[in-house]
Amino acid sequence: MQAICYSWLILLLQYSSMAKNIYTQEWKSSASIYEVNIRQFTAAGTFNAFAKHLPRLKKMGVKIIWLMPITPISVEKRQGALGSYYACSDYISINPEFGSLDDFKDLVKQAHEQGLQLIIDWVANHTGYDHHWTKEHSDWYEKDAAGNFVERHGWEDVIDLNYKNKDLRAAMIESMQYWVKECDIDGFRCDMAHLVPLDFWVEARQQCETIKPLFWLAECEVPEYHKVFDVTYAWKWMHATEKLVNNFAGLHDLKLVLKEYQEYPPGALKLFFTSNHDENSWNGTEYEKYGNAAALLAVFSFVWPGVPLIYSGQELPNLKRLKFFEKDHIEWNEPLKRESFYTSLLQLKSLNTALHDGAHMNVLPAEYNDYIFAFLRYTEKNKVLVIMNFSDKDRLQFKIAHPLIEGSFTHLFSGITYKLGEVQSFELQAWEYLVLIQ
Repeated sequence: MQAICYSWLILLLQYSSMAKNIYTQEWKSSASIYEVNIRQFTAAGTFNAFAKHLPRLKKMGVKIIWLMPITPISVEKRQGALGSYYACSDYISINPEFGSLDDFKDLVKQAHEQGLQLIIDWVANHTGYDHHWTKEHSDWYEKDAAGNFVERHGWEDVIDLNYKNKDLRAAMIESMQYWVKECDIDGFRCDMAHLVPLDFWVEARQQCETIKPLFWLAECEVPEYHKVFDVTYAWKWMHATEKLVNNFAGLHDLKLVLKEYQEYPPGALKLFFTSNHDENSWNGTEYEKYGNAAALLAVFSFVWPGVPLIYSGQELPNLKRLKFFEKDHIEWNEPLKRESFYTSLLQLKSLNTALHDGAHMNVLPAEYNDYIFAFLRYTEKNKVLVIMNFSDKDRLQFKIAHPLIEGSFTHLFSGITYKLGEVQSFELQAWEYLVLIQ
C-alpha cells in the first residue's frame, strides 16, 4: 500500500512539473487550429503544394497547423487504392505520396517563418499489418489465445499495440522524439488517445519536452487525460448539437454539456468544431449535418471558452464529402466565399483578450431561454457579447439585462456600432447570432 501511494505521489509531482509548461505557453491561450488533409488539399497532394497556402492561412489568423498522419501507409489489408493515413507502416519515415523528408522539414520551416506552429497526427494505439515491428518485435502487439494479432472491431487494416511491454513504450517515445529533434515540430494530435494508457502519455510528454515545450491535443473526452493534454475533443458538444438541430434535444441539453466542461480542471481546454476529417468523410459536411445552423455553430466554436478547429476547405466552402481512401482533392475556386467569415472569427480569437483562456464569463438570462443563449466574456481590456438563437423560430423578441453590457459595441461582421443600455431589447431570426465587441 505504501509503495502504491508513493508511485501516485511521483506521478502527481511529474504532472505538476509539466503543468508549468502547459499553462505558460502564451500561444496556447488564444489558440486556433487548422486541420490539413495533405492528400486532398491540392491536386498534387504534396507538402510543397500545401506550403503555398501558408501565407493565406497566416493572413486569416490561424495559429496552429495540424497535419493528418504523414507516415507511410501499410499495403497489407489496405483499404481502397491509397489506404488509411491511420494504418502506419513506419513511425519514423515520410509517406512518399506527400514528398520527401526534406520537403517536410522545409514545410515546418516555412510555417515557423509565418509565425505558425505545426503539429502532427500521432497514431500510438495501433499500426498497419506490415509495420516492420510485426516481424521484428511481434511481442509488442496484442494477441488472442491462438497467438494472432488483434484487430479492433471496425478497423480491419490495423492491429493493436501492447502497452504492457516496456520496450514498446520506449520505442514509441523515441519515435515521437525523432520528429521533434529532426524536424522541429511543435506538438502532437494523438489519435484515439484514450485507448492508450494515461501513464504512457505522462512519460511521453515528459521525455519529449526535454527537447522543447510542445502542444498536446488528444482525440478523447476523458477528463483525467488533461493531466497530460492541453486540449481534448468536445465530442459531447458535437453530439448534442446534432440532436438539437434535428429536434431530438434542446438548448437545455447543450447547456448541461457545457456545464460539465466548465467543471474540468483549470486550464483544461476543449476542441470545438463543425467538421473534421472523420465527420466530413463519414457523416457529411457541416451543411449536410447542420443545415441553416452551420454558421451559428461555427461562430459558437470560436466564442465559447476552448479551442476552435477549421478543417481543410471550410473557408471555401467545401460542399463535398472527401473520400478517405482515394484521391479526391478540394477544388479551390476563387473567391473563397467563407474566408472573410472565418478570418473575422480567427482574428477576434487571436486579438481580443476576452476570448483568451482565463477571461471572465457571465451567462446572461433571457426570455425564450429554451432558444436564446446569451453570454458575456470580458477582461479589463475587452468585452465580447454573444447572443444566439438556437432554433428555427423567427422574430424572437427579448430583453437582456446586465450592468456590463451598457456602452458602445461593434458588430463583428458588419462593423456597425450599437449603443446598448443596461437593459436592452433584441430581435433574432432563426439560427441568427450577434457577436458584439468592445
